[in-house]
Amino acid sequence: MEYRKLGQTDLDVSAICLGTMTWGEQNTEEEAHQQLDMAVASGINFIDTAELYPVPPKEETQGLTEKYIGSWLKNRAKRDDVILATKVVGKSDNTYFRGNGEISRLHARHINDAVDKSLERLQTDYIDLYQLHWPERSTNYFGKLGYVHEEEEDAVEILETLEALDVLVKSGKIRHVGLSNESAWGTMRYLHLSDKYDLPRMVSVQNPYNLLNRSYEVGLAEVSIREQCGLLAYSPLAMGMLSGKYQGGQKPEGSRFSLFTRFVRYSTEIAHKMTDQYVALANENGLDPSQMALAYINSRRFVTSNIIGATNLEQLKTNIGSIDIKLSDDILSKIEDIHSQHPYPCP
Repeated sequence: MEYRKLGQTDLDVSAICLGTMTWGEQNTEEEAHQQLDMAVASGINFIDTAELYPVPPKEETQGLTEKYIGSWLKNRAKRDDVILATKVVGKSDNTYFRGNGEISRLHARHINDAVDKSLERLQTDYIDLYQLHWPERSTNYFGKLGYVHEEEEDAVEILETLEALDVLVKSGKIRHVGLSNESAWGTMRYLHLSDKYDLPRMVSVQNPYNLLNRSYEVGLAEVSIREQCGLLAYSPLAMGMLSGKYQGGQKPEGSRFSLFTRFVRYSTEIAHKMTDQYVALANENGLDPSQMALAYINSRRFVTSNIIGATNLEQLKTNIGSIDIKLSDDILSKIEDIHSQHPYPCP
């Protein structure tokens, strides 16, 4: 396994991070524990979750993923061996997160409530990386490219959110803070305010990044490198599309696209067309399509860690194995040729 610094911290995180958002929906507690055992045995020390999980989000399952991780931590006594990341939901119309009839916001009292509940579910007294799942304000995330400015939106000020996080860092409940689904402006604004007011500095940005969605490269890649605020890449296989398992209209039993109709971001006609080319390139060079797609992400300088997910141990083993794949200059060049045909098929 390869390890990289998490921002400007003293933490070395594995370049492969174990994603967990299927646990509690597509995976049982026992299966979650098996995945954790395999991941740690393979050298992974970085685990990512969220209070929202599993997905799709539902009141009756919310928090199960963190509970499964918590029971594993208790049973295996592995807390000191892992770097644990979770997230607080952004502004949401759902009232079940806070449990008091309020919609979720990034006010101090909401963040405090979220942290305490996550700590209880995770059965730990500290969180290594606490991330803001999506921005409070209206901006580009979850597939939106065209920015439309809203002059009079009622968004919690970034400074208030940072000050709330500062209190939690000083209390010892969280060690470091990060962003998710954030823009270049938002990231720089957080960093500026942190420097100006001596508040916790964002150490990472968790955004989507894969061969079908390279929008991160436009503005945020430079921020990640220059500001030492690296990308934690999620959906690196475009929700499984880049594995090739959905080619020809296939929908394997138990797969996300067969179970849920809401996940359309990576199942468009152009997504299938581009995926066919990437899978063909992998096959022509004797590579597993999943490993080629993941190896590309692993090779990017602005990436701190690649968040893989799996619903079975065979998938997990394949995905972890991508860390040992080094793509040749010829394959990298051919990937760029395919990319240039349609740079943003699935933003």
